[in-house]
Amino acid sequence: MMNNPKRYTITAALPYTNGPIHIGHMAGVYIPADIYTRYLRQKNKDVVFVCGSDEHGVAISMKAKKEGITPQQVIDKYDAIIRQSFDSFGISFDNYSRTSREIHHNTASDFFRKLYDEGKFIEEVTEQLYDEKAQQFLADRYVTGTCPKCGNEDAYGDQCEKCGTSLNATDLINPVSTITGTKPVLKETKHWFLPLNEYDAFLREWILVGHQKDWKSNVYGQVKSWLDDGLKPRAVTRDLDWGIDVPVEGAEGKKLYVWFDAPIGYISSTKEWAEKTGKDWQPYWKDKDTKLVHFIGKDNIVFHCVIFPAMLKAEGSYILPDNVPANEFLNLEGQKLSTSKNWAVWLNEYLEDFPGQQDVLRYVLTANAPETKDNDFTWKDFQAKNNNELVAVFGNFINRVVVLTNKYYEGIVPQLNTLTDVDEKTLTELKTYPSVIESSLARYRFREALSELMNVARLGNKYLADEEPWKLIKTDPDRVQTQMYVALQIASSLAVLSEPFLPHTSAKLKKMLAINDELTWDKLPATYDYLSAGHQIGQAQHLFAKIEDEQIQKQIDKLEASKKMNKAEKSSVESQKEICQFDDFTKIDLRVGTIVEAEKMPKADRLLILKVDTGIDVRTIVSGIAEHFTPEEVIGKRVTVLTNLAPRKLRGVESEGMLLLTQNKDGKLVFVNPDEENVENGAVIG
Repeated sequence: MMNNPKRYTITAALPYTNGPIHIGHMAGVYIPADIYTRYLRQKNKDVVFVCGSDEHGVAISMKAKKEGITPQQVIDKYDAIIRQSFDSFGISFDNYSRTSREIHHNTASDFFRKLYDEGKFIEEVTEQLYDEKAQQFLADRYVTGTCPKCGNEDAYGDQCEKCGTSLNATDLINPVSTITGTKPVLKETKHWFLPLNEYDAFLREWILVGHQKDWKSNVYGQVKSWLDDGLKPRAVTRDLDWGIDVPVEGAEGKKLYVWFDAPIGYISSTKEWAEKTGKDWQPYWKDKDTKLVHFIGKDNIVFHCVIFPAMLKAEGSYILPDNVPANEFLNLEGQKLSTSKNWAVWLNEYLEDFPGQQDVLRYVLTANAPETKDNDFTWKDFQAKNNNELVAVFGNFINRVVVLTNKYYEGIVPQLNTLTDVDEKTLTELKTYPSVIESSLARYRFREALSELMNVARLGNKYLADEEPWKLIKTDPDRVQTQMYVALQIASSLAVLSEPFLPHTSAKLKKMLAINDELTWDKLPATYDYLSAGHQIGQAQHLFAKIEDEQIQKQIDKLEASKKMNKAEKSSVESQKEICQFDDFTKIDLRVGTIVEAEKMPKADRLLILKVDTGIDVRTIVSGIAEHFTPEEVIGKRVTVLTNLAPRKLRGVESEGMLLLTQNKDGKLVFVNPDEENVENGAVIG
């Protein structure tokens, strides 16, 4: 553990751009990383906090094929959504990059080339899984099967998400291609391997000896288990059509393995930041007085604690991580979060349902952070923590202080008169909190640190409740001046100390108290004089709003809908409906159409109002697809339209037809549309 480093390099795991960000990502990686970085900045430390979209690998290609678009369209779509979510929740990256950018391609290629030129790789022709029907090799997520370690039947070709074991596709028992569902065969192909076994002694000395005491037990235990199982050479190239080209001759059609190029994304993101700010990136990665900390989830432990350090050691000029405070998994309502099953709370959707309440989610996810074991998020607990803690404790104390200061003194901080024993005890306790919270943060104990922050608010509430200045204002105004002065010092302390945890709340509170941004953690005076007598504060504003039962029930209903959909998918295919006669079928008028306009139905979560060109006219059709598609996504879609359905009014809008849709295996609605693009609108189907 490095003491008093000159600078800090903080990284957060690069999110795959194959979907939005959900609460599991935030609780596991991004909120703790942001808290730690904000704390360091409050201490006036030299710190760079980097991340970026991981835009290579099989997950992107699979998403593109599933949605019928190109990989570039996938990464552009989700990169924008992810950036917006991070920005809205105050994740304060110094630089958020993309691995598709030229600076990253060059950095990763140069890194590979240096190791290649120095003979650090093994070049081998090996047998890899190959899908004869799709005519392609099956890397990573293109193949599933039974994990050889824990028996999980849904393990991927690169990792078992149940036991965390890192795998090669050929390790799987009973492998199946996710592309065609067929059993793959073995076929020879050439790849380059990093001989991890040659770094066994180095890793054991560095981790098992050097970090036994300061790394989290869950991280240390997983790494030790991996080392004890014996390290084997790991392929750093893949047979793929999406990613960074392997920069050597004889490697045509091969790409860098995403877990070789992705962690190098931290370096390229730092380079990009340095170019923007005119700084030198190298000290942040090559100076031994720099503290490097990786914030990740437990499924990435082996890559950040074994593979990436071995890569850095092989390259020779980089520092190694000082700590990798990985979190475990966050469950949702007792079940594992699942993107494919839509069992998640997506940040972009949360912001729609709880506008302006980003800090509430930051608070609950920190309070429930899965720091050493899996933990659970429930909507009832979310409501309780907001109403009983943020509103009733933190918000209530601040509201009392600001309202009374404006009522008694027109918002001017009163004079400090004689201190009683209670005042002295309260102020002495207040002075201890910065170092108490700092001690927890320095050990990556964010739940503990947040609890101590709330103790500051509880200290203030207890002080006001015990002293009751509203009862003394007429009989002993001098005493009330001291009481309000003490309470205001607690309030201003909260404004500063809450910044890493609740940045939006801190900003509102600082504005309310008219606190200059220059009052940071490292500049809190050794005494209690955070706000001087005579200082003018502003008017009271509510920091938090009570969350009602109706809001919570809406979220629970949304999850129940996902559960029902998943249950329906597990059941067998629907049985055939009763026989219809040919004459019945001939009554149906199905035609090819194109959606030309789309908008959301006001005050209706599920309905879109569409204008559809059916070839015979442009008509209005109301469709219950708003939970699956945005208006922008459907404009221009070719669709199959039932044109002679009797018109029906939905929320006052007359719908003149029906679109044909079905569900794919992931529960997402997809349009039943004609394959041939040259089929004109109005063409009759049948």
